[in-house]
Amino acid sequence: MNTEPKPIYGDGNPETHPLTWRLSKQEHVRSADDYETLEGYAGFKKALTMPPKDVLEVIKAATVKGRGGAGFPAGIKWSLMAPNDGGPRYLICNADEMEPGTFKDRLLMEKLPHQLIEGMLIAGYTLEATQGYIFIRGEYIEAAGYLNEALEQIRAKGYLGENILGTGWNFEMHVHTGAGRYICGEETALINSLEGRRANPRTKPPFPQVAGAWGRPTIVNNVETYNNLPAIMLRGPEWYIGLSAGKSKDPGTKIYGASGKVKFPGLWELPFGTTAREVIEDHAGGMRDGLKLKAWLPGGASTDFLAVEHIDLPMDAESIMKAGSRLGTCLLMVVDETQCMVSATRNLEEFFARESCGFCTPCRDGLPWAVKALKALEDGTGKKEDIDHLQELTRKLWIGKTFCAHAPGAMEPLMGALKHFRGEFEAKVVNAAAQTSNVEQA
Repeated sequence: MNTEPKPIYGDGNPETHPLTWRLSKQEHVRSADDYETLEGYAGFKKALTMPPKDVLEVIKAATVKGRGGAGFPAGIKWSLMAPNDGGPRYLICNADEMEPGTFKDRLLMEKLPHQLIEGMLIAGYTLEATQGYIFIRGEYIEAAGYLNEALEQIRAKGYLGENILGTGWNFEMHVHTGAGRYICGEETALINSLEGRRANPRTKPPFPQVAGAWGRPTIVNNVETYNNLPAIMLRGPEWYIGLSAGKSKDPGTKIYGASGKVKFPGLWELPFGTTAREVIEDHAGGMRDGLKLKAWLPGGASTDFLAVEHIDLPMDAESIMKAGSRLGTCLLMVVDETQCMVSATRNLEEFFARESCGFCTPCRDGLPWAVKALKALEDGTGKKEDIDHLQELTRKLWIGKTFCAHAPGAMEPLMGALKHFRGEFEAKVVNAAAQTSNVEQA
């Protein structure tokens, strides 16, 4: 285990840490001029020398997977965008980072705002987009300010606006701050909010690639996804795929993180396939003195709890799925042996119940029922039927039973907790029965 915090950027090599190497040169790179001295906008300028369809082929060949949690290949998503009919075409960055335990996008936007913008310029050119929006969490006030400053800087350089760098391509970008709803992480709810509507998910199909913002073709990707594009354009898809060679089928690097009672909570750029043990012990320094790991969430609050025996799993989509969870955002949340799994799960379910948009009945009514049952177990008034009811909810609020993925995501930590730590739930019922017996005898 390491005895001091490790830097996010490793050895600061652009060949191995394409997302963060610049931070080994400067604490932050917020000036366009500073960014350009560190290979900034070189990938974008290279893209402008190629037909958009050729740039798309590069992204498809690199098999860049979405970094927001779903892991859908960006190139395939882009190829499904409706053909250009001369009307508006929209590009959106989902920066509404409200998943509990997730804070990777914030770092990228606050310290490397131009890297996100360059990635969006590459995507915008490839898709022949006319307008771009960074939909950012309202609480990220500093990040929004840095992004707006960065946009003004590149607008002065001719990278935004009319006839960008003489290519005939017209494109503008804007920062849009959200009003604070977790459901805006779902792309169609985000689009509704951007349009000034209530943030409810939309029926799909049609998908945003065909009819998204204001009924026009729209692509939505995550902050970290766009951040990968500049380096891919400079170094090529073979290099990108080679970053995780021998470790994982998922290409490239990922910003991993750890939070909870580890010695050094933080973020690190590592190849896909890095094990959870390496993240927790080598980079986060292991558990705090006197504490032992009991459980962990592999990728934010909406993933299934895993147990200690899973700690040597490679952190990639296939390995984590086989273990019964989901890779999500790759930011681990650890639970130590002093923490009660019933209480930890109740805390998460309260968040999800509060953040439901209320549009569909299973989610609107089912999540508060889960919280009620967990609270009863937690305070010693629960019954065995409450555990059975919670298990039933994991089926009734699962994929295909609700309008969007909010409720199924909320069920994942509950499913994992019941699967691996059911004894703790049952112990609450036994304790409640013993307390009732003692009261009656008294």
